[in-house]
Amino acid sequence: MKREKIIVFDTTLRDGEQSPGASLTKTEKLEIAKVLAEMKVDVIEAGFPVSSPDDFEGVKAIAQNINGPEICGLARAIKSDIDACWSAIKYAKKSRIHTFIATSDIHLKYKLKKNRSQVLNQAVEAVKYAKKFSSNVQFSPEDATRSDFSFLCQVIEAVITAGATTINIPDTVGYSVPFEFSQLIKNIVVQVPNIRKATISVHCHNDLGMAVANSLSAIKEGARQIECTINGIGERAGNAALEEIVMSVITRNDLFPLISSVKTQQIYKVSRLVSSLTGVIVQPNKAIVGVNAFAHEAGIHQHGVLSKRITYEIMKPESIGLTESKLVLGKHSGRHAFAKRLKDLGYKLSLSQLDKVFVSFKILADRKKQIYDEDLHMLVEDEVNIDRKQREIFSLDYIHTISGNKAVPTATVRLKKEKEIIQEASCGDGPVDAAYKAIDKICGFKVTLTDYNLRAISGGKDALGEVLIKLKWKEKIINGRGSSTDIIEASAKAYLNAINKIAVKTKDKRQSIVHSR
Repeated sequence: MKREKIIVFDTTLRDGEQSPGASLTKTEKLEIAKVLAEMKVDVIEAGFPVSSPDDFEGVKAIAQNINGPEICGLARAIKSDIDACWSAIKYAKKSRIHTFIATSDIHLKYKLKKNRSQVLNQAVEAVKYAKKFSSNVQFSPEDATRSDFSFLCQVIEAVITAGATTINIPDTVGYSVPFEFSQLIKNIVVQVPNIRKATISVHCHNDLGMAVANSLSAIKEGARQIECTINGIGERAGNAALEEIVMSVITRNDLFPLISSVKTQQIYKVSRLVSSLTGVIVQPNKAIVGVNAFAHEAGIHQHGVLSKRITYEIMKPESIGLTESKLVLGKHSGRHAFAKRLKDLGYKLSLSQLDKVFVSFKILADRKKQIYDEDLHMLVEDEVNIDRKQREIFSLDYIHTISGNKAVPTATVRLKKEKEIIQEASCGDGPVDAAYKAIDKICGFKVTLTDYNLRAISGGKDALGEVLIKLKWKEKIINGRGSSTDIIEASAKAYLNAINKIAVKTKDKRQSIVHSR
């Protein structure tokens, strides 16, 4: 029997980016879209084009540069939204317009200030209008799980008649539970006479921790598209996690006899990149991609895994891009072995990129005895993105700190700004605070540190540390990231990473004003 395909609709760049503080630049969105395409997701929802000029440009860049997946844009059931959406996605070889309007009485009364008849007409007109641009139109009745069922079915039937090819049923506020959500999908299949003319999709939020379970229950009742995000990021408690959905279907293929096009060996790499660029840290016990997901501490578990891995592991670490042996390289390793290891980890680097990462690897190998796969992932993330490196305004040349329980924390920082060398010193509440104040003196931006996170990337006392920060600048949240075996250096790099984003934005704005004149 031929197995049906499950369509993986990734909305990391749209709903995922709506995580508080997870704002992405156009370059960062494009970088994530590239790895999503390499991972072979079926659809990339690139953003909400009408929401801001930056988001419009980000969606447009993805449509122009990404091949493979369908490129989708979100639009309210408003003509101007649909116009903006099409203007951004029309460059894609395969495009999709996703339009939506709320159907629950709660939203109609308190948000839309409309009656059911008005909403029904607006939904139909939006689909008809979107159909003028694209044959591939998706419609979502927002807050479907709290909508009157008869009205929900009426809207779904009408928009399919109007031309919608995908019907997405959102559990917008994560209110539903699995047996209830599966029954909703089952009832829609029975009650909507033309439902088989469209693909049924689901979009589940995780407010009650049931997004993945709800999505899987919908698959059992005929849903064939799952909207999800990398690491489950998104509004409030997030969305259904792509890695959990895909690995559930593969691991329990006895219950879900479906196929997926996703290259699961890319999962860990993509998870790390999304965490790095959004600044949203993956919890250690997160299913599939958490650092403890394949770790065993209990003696009984360790003995079982050593005897036969299947005793306590239902998936192979290699299936998501990890390896059994975490220690892979040291300071005596050569370029050939290094290149092969990166290839095994799923990276495709140009010769110049490989040279750059290899130099960083040698420097790191001199500073720590054991190099782990997690370290290699970090090195590639630090060095491969040429666009970010080329547009660095400030770079760290030197940092020296003095601290102690009886000393005033002081930092001396020397930065390179193009060909200029600038040095400043400052005192603070601690060495990191002192370093940040010294950087502020040099760069001159008025920012507020709103979040600071430090974590070890790998094991051992010489572990590579990663620092993720958030700065508030002109009411915007800017993410920064840095890594080093020295946590003060990692902290300074993270701060500069965020400062450089501000500097680039400021420089681009000045240039656009000059050009407009």
